[in-house]
Amino acid sequence: MNLNATLIGQAIAFAVFVLFCMKYVWPPITAALAERQKKIADGLDAADRAKRDLELAQASAADQLRSSKEQAAKIIEQANKRANQIVEEAKEQAMAEGQRLKAAAQAEIEQDVNRAKEALRGQVAVLALAGAEKILGASVDEKAHSELVSKLAAEL
Repeated sequence: MNLNATLIGQAIAFAVFVLFCMKYVWPPITAALAERQKKIADGLDAADRAKRDLELAQASAADQLRSSKEQAAKIIEQANKRANQIVEEAKEQAMAEGQRLKAAAQAEIEQDVNRAKEALRGQVAVLALAGAEKILGASVDEKAHSELVSKLAAEL
């Protein structure tokens, strides 16, 4: 066995093996590595995008929460103003109703006083006629002296 032939045979076998590996083994391995590298890069990009989206969503949520709180404060303030306004309106209506009831009661009292005065006038006229009859000892005709009786009742 010749050492040179063995070395040349091994070199040729090694060259064939390298060519075979370069032609059939390395392309799928390099493609798989490139695909894996691309997936990792895409995953990192997606993570960065997700992180930015999360920050934007958190900022948007904070803005919406702040605006919602402002709206709630405005609504509460408006409700308080409306409640105060309703209370004031109710007070005004109650005062007006009280004044109306007071005026109606005063008018009714005045009517009662006038009725009582008229009743008293009539009774005084009857009593005056009865007293005059007793003093004069004669009958006083109310129809005949109606002008005098009404004048007397008006004075009283």
